[in-house]
Amino acid sequence: MPQVPTGTRYYAIGDIHGRLDLYEAMIAGIEAEIAASPGLDHRIVLLGDLVDRGPDSAGVIARTQAWQQVRNVRVLIGNHEEMFLNAFRKPESLRHFLRHGGYETVLSFGFTPHEIGTLELGEIHALYCARIPQAVRDYVAAFETMIRAGDYVFVHAGIDPARPLAEQKRSDLLWIRSGFLDHEGALEKVVVHGHTIFDHVMDCGNRIGIDTGAFRSGVLTALVLEGDQRRILQARADEDGAIAMFHGDRPH
Repeated sequence: MPQVPTGTRYYAIGDIHGRLDLYEAMIAGIEAEIAASPGLDHRIVLLGDLVDRGPDSAGVIARTQAWQQVRNVRVLIGNHEEMFLNAFRKPESLRHFLRHGGYETVLSFGFTPHEIGTLELGEIHALYCARIPQAVRDYVAAFETMIRAGDYVFVHAGIDPARPLAEQKRSDLLWIRSGFLDHEGALEKVVVHGHTIFDHVMDCGNRIGIDTGAFRSGVLTALVLEGDQRRILQARADEDGAIAMFHGDRPH
């Protein structure tokens, strides 16, 4: 079985997409496990797409920065972070961003629906550049593209199976689906990824997909790796918004 380095426990968290409520519950669940296992080296990896679609992208970013003050938390950049950053360049890029989940993100940074609905695109772009602090932009721009851990590699979307890990294109790491999801052969390492939504954790042997569509399903998933063991941890919201933690055995 693939392994992570001895003495470490990794928590890989799937696409959060602005669901601060689920993220807070996940953090609390992970912190409880850390408190119960003080002898381990705990490492957290966020698989990207912290922003867009859900209601509080700004809050997710701020909470991640706060968590990094007390834990080893590393963050991968997703395609939605790339769109968020590209939107600062020109109004047309902002238009694309708003159409693909960015509308909720700009609301979380202080915009109102009335502003977005009535202002010209150029005016919205000027406000976008003015209202989102440079420090936030610099923070997101510094997110990583790939993290390795023993026999595993963490990326946002996947990898190009035809290229060694050292020669992957940024565009594939952030956007790939076809050619990766349907690849059946062995890969250089087991790829843990988000980006593509599944109803449950998809352990295909050569890859493990853990994006369970938190923004629409109310289920945020983490894959827990320790030695050669795997299990899942989920924050699940019911119809009334109450959130419960679910502890599972090996992903299926």
